[in-house]
This record gives sequence, C-alpha cells and structure tokens, in this order.
Amino acid sequence: MLDFRVKTFLTVCRTLNYTRAAEELSLTQPAVTQQIANLERSYGVKLFSYRHRKLSLTAAGRIAYQGLSAIAHDEELLRHKMSASTSGSAIPLRIGMTLTAGEYLVAAPLGRYLREHPEISVTVRSGGTRAVLDMLDANEIDCAFTEGFFDKSSYLWQNLCTERFVAVCAGNHRFAREPRRLEDLLGETLILREAGSGSREVLVHALAARNLSTDAFAGTCTVESLDIIKIFVAEDLGISFVYEAAVEQECIDGSLRVVELPDTPMSHDVCFVRLKGSLHEKEMNELFRAVSRQRLSA
Repeated sequence: MLDFRVKTFLTVCRTLNYTRAAEELSLTQPAVTQQIANLERSYGVKLFSYRHRKLSLTAAGRIAYQGLSAIAHDEELLRHKMSASTSGSAIPLRIGMTLTAGEYLVAAPLGRYLREHPEISVTVRSGGTRAVLDMLDANEIDCAFTEGFFDKSSYLWQNLCTERFVAVCAGNHRFAREPRRLEDLLGETLILREAGSGSREVLVHALAARNLSTDAFAGTCTVESLDIIKIFVAEDLGISFVYEAAVEQECIDGSLRVVELPDTPMSHDVCFVRLKGSLHEKEMNELFRAVSRQRLSA
C-alpha cells in the first residue's frame, strides 16, 4: 500500500501549492507541511524550494516525483488487476488522447484492438496536450496519445506516426495570388484552436521559426471545436491549420481544400506517452505495437 506521505508529496508536486494540496487531501496545511518534512528526513534531501513566493521542486525532488509517480501508477494498476482476477471482471485500461490524435488517428485502430480483446475495459479521457499529461502525472490515466509538444526527457514515448500539418481554406476560396509559403497567408483571417491545444502549439512553433506570431494575420478567431473550425472554414470565414487526416473527408467532398505550401512544409509527430519506470512497461509496449499494427493494416 502506498505511503500516505507519498500521496501527499505527489499532490503537492501537481499543485505546487500547500494550501490547494491540503484542500484536495482534506488535511490542514500544517499537516501537509509536516508530511513533506517527514519524507525529506526519510530521504535525507530537500524536495521543494521556495523562492520569490513560488514553490518548485528541487533536482532531488524531480527525481523523486518521477520515480514515485511510476510507483503510484503501478500500485493502482496492480490493485485493479488483482480485483479483476478474483471477480472475473474486465481488466481496466485508462487512455488519454488529445482531440485530433484521438478522433482521427487513434480511435479506429484502438477500437479494432479492443474488439479483439474483450477482456479489457477501456476508459478514454480527452483534452489538450497539457491537460492529458497532467492526467498522466496525477495517475488518472495509464498512457496517452498526443500530438502536442511535451518534455520528452520526462516520459517514455514512442512515435506512432508523423502527420502533415496543412493550411486549409474553403473549397471555393480564391486567393489574389496562389500562396507558396506561410507568409503568403498573412492577409487572411486565421481560425485557430484554443491555447493549450496541441494543434495550436504546432502552429505557434512553426510561426515562431519564421519570426511570426498569430497576430501577424489580418484577423484571428479562436474556436475550441475542430468540427466547428471546419464548418467556419467551409463557409469561407477564414483559413486554418490542421492535421491533414482531420480534413480528409471534407477535401474529398470539396467543401475544403488543402493550401499546398511547397516552400513551408509542416509536419508533426503523434506520440504514445507513459510514465518512466513502470513495472507494466511490457503491457504498454504491447498496446503500442497492437495499435500501430492496426493502423498499418487499415
């Protein structure tokens, strides 16, 4: 059973705030402070530092967080497996997906895999890249498929695929001059995802590489739903940047078209991410290989 001091430590790591951690754990703030102090004495190191009124992990604290997160995840998964073995219930699997990766790249091959493995009961959580990784850190999911940027040194990860990231416009949209590079689109209204979205991060990085930002466009419109973005673009309210797989059908039926930018090609990896040091890495690898095979066989 996981030491309650470890649970307290992981909660403080996630919130970086003793008061919020105390509220989540239904403890007093002095009790949380005492438990962290006891853990620091046990390890013989400082786990947190407090500078400029801001709490942060020390180098030793980051190592502890990485290792203890994996232990907490393993303990939870082990508990579920033991329960399933005695009750005959399905084996739970909790997967996080960023919205574009989940709906257009992972859902179908994952569905085919689950059809072949009825002994698995899956729960799927969706959100932006940061939200999904926060779920992973908080042991709310077992693994994640994400197309956004993340600190690859903090997790185990594998590249599921590399997808083209393309500009799209309405099927009947006409440019004054057919664009060839990203800068040629700055006179258009840009319809983009909300802050924290993996797709938006990919675009922001691509623009920054050319010393540009979203403010360089003639106008911007922020929409949290990819489906609504596609409708707005089809109605010629502006252009957008999306993964090509997400607009495949709309390009076939002619409501949208890809704006080819031969002088500014863009692509990004979709990755399978999980915590380092897990005892269940073999099962995670098997899941990744199975989903990869299902994608290739479709």
